[in-house]
Amino acid sequence: MRAAIAGEQPLEIVGHGSKRAIGHPMATNAVIDVSALNAVTSYEPHELIITVQAGAPLADVQSLIDARNQQFAFEPMDTSVLLGTPAIGTIGGMIGAGLAGPRRIKAGGVRDHLLGAHAVSGFGDGFKSGGKVVKNVTGYDLCKLLTGSWGTLAVMTEVTLKVMPKPEAERTLVLRALDDVTANKAMTAALCSPFDVSGAAHLPGSALRETAGSLASLAASGQSVTLVRIEGIAASAANRAASLSTTLSSYGTVEILEDGASLMVWTALGEVRPFAADGALGTWPVWRIVCPPATGGALGQALARETGGEIFYDWGGGLIWAALPPRPDAQAALLRSRVEAAGGHAMLLRATEEVRRNVNVFQPQPAGLAALGERVRNSFDPKTILNRGRMTRSKAA
Repeated sequence: MRAAIAGEQPLEIVGHGSKRAIGHPMATNAVIDVSALNAVTSYEPHELIITVQAGAPLADVQSLIDARNQQFAFEPMDTSVLLGTPAIGTIGGMIGAGLAGPRRIKAGGVRDHLLGAHAVSGFGDGFKSGGKVVKNVTGYDLCKLLTGSWGTLAVMTEVTLKVMPKPEAERTLVLRALDDVTANKAMTAALCSPFDVSGAAHLPGSALRETAGSLASLAASGQSVTLVRIEGIAASAANRAASLSTTLSSYGTVEILEDGASLMVWTALGEVRPFAADGALGTWPVWRIVCPPATGGALGQALARETGGEIFYDWGGGLIWAALPPRPDAQAALLRSRVEAAGGHAMLLRATEEVRRNVNVFQPQPAGLAALGERVRNSFDPKTILNRGRMTRSKAA
């Protein structure tokens, strides 16, 4: 790092490279490969914490904690299905991307489970932030800034994360043939109920048409499906599912998926399998839109109508996945104008390199917020050595 800084040599930070196709093409000509930092430093199942080096394969770490019936409760997103890449993501990539799955609405995001980190800044200095306990109040919580920074602030070397027990049982309530706005209301009713919902999603029939695997059975009727998940000990999950079925009965007949069948459906949703790279929509740009849940149904309907695209909803309508017909600009101007009017923001998660070179992949920020972000970046990496250009489109482009 110090040698690169002295020579003003911009560096690409790489673990296994599974997310290289996300973000703007970078203006770097050298690589720091951290994949050799792949050890589990310590794992204390009874304390619900794990300390692991940043280059450790995510799948291996998940297998380790799964053996103790534990999990990362935020359901880290596996981008390999969407991008068509090998499933070789690392712990550092998981934190740098900050992408959480369907349980985000209950368990929080990646940053909420990151307890501490060791890293090297763009000054060439090692630093540590946070600790190895949940209730830690020592110093500034700098490690949270690393979440979602896409490797532009520091090179992570070791992190400590909170793990949680896996639920004993789960149930998914299925409602069919609801339009987007009505489904939004049904999901809101479920999330506002006292039954501790851990997932709420809606897939229009058109988004299900080309899917395979666990979602294909749901698409058999050709109708839209609205899904609500409940988890916990077996008796509690069954009781709450029955009670919530009664609450939602005004929206239609409720079916229930249990345990393994339920798990496969939510895994497929977290992978954005309806827009898989090897599917019918595999060449379409994919946008990840976060908005107030109350506006999600109307926004999604408008986007599908005006762009000719396919959409589906997660997070009770607060997260919209949109696959749009290929255009040179990925229909960015139209999409962002509708999303901003609804109080949301959008990220272009999948697109060709040419499109990513010419379109703002990340949401353009207001001047004040952009200036604050620049001051934060300068505090970590004043010479823009790390992943230069990944989050900001170059002026030349």
